[in-house]
Amino acid sequence: MKKLNYLFIAFLMVSITMFAQENEKEAINNVLDGWHKDAANADFESYFGRMTEDGVFLGTDAMENWQNDEFRAFSKPYFDRGKAWSFTAVERNIYVDESGEFAWFDELLDTQMKICRGSGVLKKVNGQWKIAHYVLSIAVPNEFVDELVQIKEEKDNALLQELKNKQ
Repeated sequence: MKKLNYLFIAFLMVSITMFAQENEKEAINNVLDGWHKDAANADFESYFGRMTEDGVFLGTDAMENWQNDEFRAFSKPYFDRGKAWSFTAVERNIYVDESGEFAWFDELLDTQMKICRGSGVLKKVNGQWKIAHYVLSIAVPNEFVDELVQIKEEKDNALLQELKNKQ
């Protein structure tokens, strides 16, 4: 009988943990979906309110490593025009650490640039999930990589040389 009680307690603990993880994932989905909608609706304050104060946004250009204040300044004119960008997640995977304080994700997005991939890290700030780090990349089918490399070769070579000279 004791073994049955222990088994029941173990089952209950696992169930509670799984339920809590699913609730966290739903909350994270809501943050990410809301963040994308904020950009589409040009809601500057809400968009940046979903990021941590020290949040980072890495864009598709090699030199787009935006710290929060820089990203705000870069983005403000787009939001002021009433249209920033429009990303809609068509697939998303979310992972939450054991402490429930950090999560990471990857998503495929339908965008004006066609299919892109977003990935990033969220952390809890005062009990709310905030985006701490986001990476946007353009998805390139493998069969087009050689052609893409040719298109960007000259500019990439110049940038690589410039970056190596800084070392």
